[in-house]
Amino acid sequence: MFGELMRWNPSEELSSWHRDIDELFGRFFGRPESPVGSWVPRMETYRKDDHYVVRVELPGVDPKDVSVQAEGNLLSITGERKAQENRPEYSEKFYGRFERTLALPQGVEPDKIAARYEHGVLELQVPLPAQLAGRKIPIQIEQTESKKLESKAA
Repeated sequence: MFGELMRWNPSEELSSWHRDIDELFGRFFGRPESPVGSWVPRMETYRKDDHYVVRVELPGVDPKDVSVQAEGNLLSITGERKAQENRPEYSEKFYGRFERTLALPQGVEPDKIAARYEHGVLELQVPLPAQLAGRKIPIQIEQTESKKLESKAA
């Protein structure tokens, strides 16, 4: 008899409204980042055992168009996502050159940095210098004897 009731989600409505307003202003004033020119790929870093891992998301980027260089204590990742010949009518992707630069700890040996590109993700393994690798310190656990308490109740 009646249709299924759906719960109203105000945040979903606001999100949709926000996208519409952004699109409207983008048409008149242009976007702060041009789809063709330069862009900044997403990146994450974390420590794993005795090295740092740097992961950079590069979907649609030919690995031959990516360069990784270590100079002093700086690691630079540069490259380019080339625009397609047939331009889409609407696009949220960015094309052009990119560059990310990270500061490395003193003592990193650039010859030992390894890079791998798989499924649109560039992963760098940066071995830590011995003084930063750290050492796990074992904890000595001492157990005290448990004494029985005897009741002196008569």
